[in-house]
Amino acid sequence: MIKTSYVSKKVQGLKPSGIRRFFDLAANMEGVISLGVGEPDFVTSWTIREAAIHSLEEGYTTYTANAGMLELRKEISRYMEQRFNISYDPDNQIIVTVGGSEALDLALRAIIDPGDEVIVVEPCFVAYAPLVTMAGGNPVTVQTRKENDFKLMPEELEAAITPKTKAMLICSPNNPTGTQLGKADLEKIAEIVKKHDLLVISDEIYAELSYDEEFTSFAAINGLIERTILINGFSKAFAMTGWRLGFVCAPKEISEAIYKIHQYGMMCASTMSQYAGIEALKHGRPEVEMMRQSYRRRRNYIVKSFNEIGMDCHNPGGAFYAFPSVARTGLSSQEFAEKLLMEEKVAVVPGDVFGESGEGHVRCSYASSMEQLKEAITRIDRFLKKFQ
Repeated sequence: MIKTSYVSKKVQGLKPSGIRRFFDLAANMEGVISLGVGEPDFVTSWTIREAAIHSLEEGYTTYTANAGMLELRKEISRYMEQRFNISYDPDNQIIVTVGGSEALDLALRAIIDPGDEVIVVEPCFVAYAPLVTMAGGNPVTVQTRKENDFKLMPEELEAAITPKTKAMLICSPNNPTGTQLGKADLEKIAEIVKKHDLLVISDEIYAELSYDEEFTSFAAINGLIERTILINGFSKAFAMTGWRLGFVCAPKEISEAIYKIHQYGMMCASTMSQYAGIEALKHGRPEVEMMRQSYRRRRNYIVKSFNEIGMDCHNPGGAFYAFPSVARTGLSSQEFAEKLLMEEKVAVVPGDVFGESGEGHVRCSYASSMEQLKEAITRIDRFLKKFQ
C-alpha cells in the first residue's frame, strides 16, 4: 500500500474545471439544448479543409520548424499588420503553437519566477489562474462588475499592484462576459502598465468577433508593443477549434524564451493544421465576416430576449457569449444552472466558475442556430415563471 501521494502538491491544490461537470451531466440527457459550448457552430470552410487534405496527399507529414512554417509565420505577420496595424518580425517574434491555450501556458512560463504576482482580470477563462499557479506564480484577481459592463476600472487595477506584480493577464473581447475594451479604455490601462513597469499578456482570440466598434489590440497602443505578449489563434474566428492552431507574438527576448519552452515541450504544431492556417489567412476573410454577421444577429436576439423575460443582461461587444443575471430567482449560479438543466434541459455555465465576480450570472453561448436559441429562450422563460 502506497502511503504517500506522488502527485504534486501544486496540482493537488488545483480545482477541476467547473465547466466540465455541466457538460458531463448534459451529455447523458436527451433533448438538451446546450448554450454552454465555447466554440463556433460553423464547420471549418471547405477551402481550408481542402488545403489540409492536399498537404496529406502531397505527403507533407514531417515535423516543421519548431517555431512553425516560415510561410505561415509570414502570413501571420502580414495579417497582424493589415488587420490590426501591428508589426511583428516572422523570423523572431512569432511562434506557432498548439492552440491559443499552449500559447498562454508558454507565455506565463517564459516570464514567471517563483513568487511573481500576475494580475488576472475576472470573470475570465477558467484556465488563467491555474496556469499562473502551475508556472510558479501567484494569481491576484481584480474583479469587474456588471454596473461597469464588466470593464476593468483603472483605479482597481492600480490598487492591486504590489512590488511583486510582474504582469497582468486580460482578454478582450472577454470570455465569459463578451465585454470589449475600446481604445480609450486601453489607453487608460496602458498608462498604469507603463507607470509600474508591467508586462501585459493579452488574449485576443476573439479579436475578429467584434460587433459595435473596431477592435483595438493592446499592442497597438502607443508604447505597449514592447510590453505585450499577444495571444491569438484560428479556433474562434476561422471555426477551427479542433485543429489546435494558435500563435503568440512578443518582443524578441520574450519570444526567444517562449521558443525554448515550446521546442522542448511540444516540438511543433500539426503540419496539416499549419497548411490549413496558411489558407485561412490567405483566403478565409469572407467566411470570417459571414460568421461575424451571423453571431451579431444572434447576439442582438438573445440579449433582447433575456432582458424581455427579466434576466438583466448587458450588451456584449464581442465574442459569442451573453452573461445574464439570475438574481431575480434568488438562486446561486450553480443552483440556477443545475435546476435549469434538470427541469428544462437547457445547459448553461454557472458564472462563478469564471471567478467570484461571475456569481449571480450564467454564461450562455449564442453559437447555436436561431431555432435552438428561440427554443432555449422559451424554456428559460417557462423556468423563470416559477420564481414570480
